[in-house]
Amino acid sequence: MASEGPEAETARAQFRSILEEKGHSTEIAQRAIARLEEAFAGGALRPTPPIQQAIADLRLALTQDEGQKLGGKSAEASRFILRAIDRELDSA
Repeated sequence: MASEGPEAETARAQFRSILEEKGHSTEIAQRAIARLEEAFAGGALRPTPPIQQAIADLRLALTQDEGQKLGGKSAEASRFILRAIDRELDSA
Protein backbone atom coordinates (compact mmCIF):
# COMPACT_ATOMS: atom_id res chain seq x y z
CA MET A 1 0.00 0.00 0.00
CA ALA A 2 1.31 3.40 -0.98
CA SER A 3 2.15 6.07 1.57
CA GLU A 4 -0.48 8.77 1.75
CA GLY A 5 -0.76 12.27 3.13
CA PRO A 6 0.87 15.62 2.60
CA GLU A 7 4.34 14.47 3.69
CA ALA A 8 4.32 11.65 1.14
CA GLU A 9 3.13 13.97 -1.61
CA THR A 10 5.76 16.56 -0.68
CA ALA A 11 8.53 13.93 -0.71
CA ARG A 12 7.46 12.66 -4.14
CA ALA A 13 7.21 16.20 -5.51
CA GLN A 14 10.65 17.12 -4.16
CA PHE A 15 12.21 13.97 -5.61
CA ARG A 16 10.67 14.72 -9.01
CA SER A 17 11.78 18.34 -8.77
CA ILE A 18 15.36 17.19 -8.26
CA LEU A 19 15.08 15.05 -11.40
CA GLU A 20 14.10 18.15 -13.39
CA GLU A 21 17.12 20.17 -12.23
CA LYS A 22 19.85 21.09 -14.67
CA GLY A 23 23.25 19.64 -13.96
CA HIS A 24 25.30 16.50 -14.19
CA SER A 25 23.25 13.32 -13.96
CA THR A 26 25.44 11.77 -11.29
CA GLU A 27 25.15 14.80 -8.99
CA ILE A 28 21.38 14.88 -9.50
CA ALA A 29 21.24 11.17 -8.71
CA GLN A 30 23.12 11.68 -5.44
CA ARG A 31 20.72 14.46 -4.38
CA ALA A 32 17.70 12.37 -5.39
CA ILE A 33 18.90 9.37 -3.36
CA ALA A 34 19.51 11.61 -0.34
CA ARG A 35 15.96 12.99 -0.59
CA LEU A 36 14.44 9.52 -0.84
CA GLU A 37 16.42 8.24 2.12
CA GLU A 38 15.32 11.26 4.14
CA ALA A 39 11.69 10.49 3.27
CA PHE A 40 12.14 6.82 4.20
CA ALA A 41 13.88 7.64 7.49
CA GLY A 42 11.21 10.20 8.42
CA GLY A 43 8.37 7.82 7.58
CA ALA A 44 6.94 9.97 4.78
CA LEU A 45 7.44 7.13 2.30
CA ARG A 46 7.82 3.37 2.61
CA PRO A 47 10.55 1.84 0.48
CA THR A 48 9.33 -0.87 -1.88
CA PRO A 49 11.58 -3.78 -2.88
CA PRO A 50 11.93 -2.43 -6.45
CA ILE A 51 12.96 0.99 -5.14
CA GLN A 52 15.41 -0.55 -2.68
CA GLN A 53 16.97 -2.57 -5.52
CA ALA A 54 17.10 0.47 -7.80
CA ILE A 55 18.84 2.51 -5.10
CA ALA A 56 21.39 -0.28 -4.63
CA ASP A 57 21.95 -0.39 -8.40
CA LEU A 58 22.28 3.39 -8.51
CA ARG A 59 24.85 3.36 -5.71
CA LEU A 60 26.84 0.81 -7.68
CA ALA A 61 26.65 2.98 -10.81
CA LEU A 62 27.88 5.96 -8.79
CA THR A 63 30.83 4.10 -7.29
CA GLN A 64 34.15 5.36 -8.54
CA ASP A 65 37.75 4.48 -8.00
CA GLU A 66 39.78 7.07 -6.15
CA GLY A 67 40.82 9.83 -8.49
CA GLN A 68 38.29 8.80 -11.15
CA LYS A 69 35.58 11.12 -12.38
CA LEU A 70 32.04 9.93 -12.86
CA GLY A 71 30.64 10.34 -16.33
CA GLY A 72 29.63 8.46 -19.45
CA LYS A 73 28.26 5.12 -18.37
CA SER A 74 27.59 6.27 -14.80
CA ALA A 75 25.54 9.22 -16.06
CA GLU A 76 23.58 7.06 -18.47
CA ALA A 77 22.91 4.43 -15.80
CA SER A 78 21.88 7.14 -13.33
CA ARG A 79 19.29 8.57 -15.71
CA PHE A 80 17.89 5.12 -16.50
CA ILE A 81 17.66 4.04 -12.85
CA LEU A 82 16.15 7.34 -11.70
CA ARG A 83 13.39 6.97 -14.31
CA ALA A 84 12.67 3.49 -12.93
CA ILE A 85 12.48 4.85 -9.38
CA ASP A 86 10.18 7.65 -10.54
CA ARG A 87 7.78 5.12 -12.11
CA GLU A 88 7.69 3.12 -8.86
CA LEU A 89 7.50 6.12 -6.52
CA ASP A 90 3.71 6.32 -6.39
CA SER A 91 3.76 2.85 -4.78
CA ALA A 92 6.19 3.93 -2.04
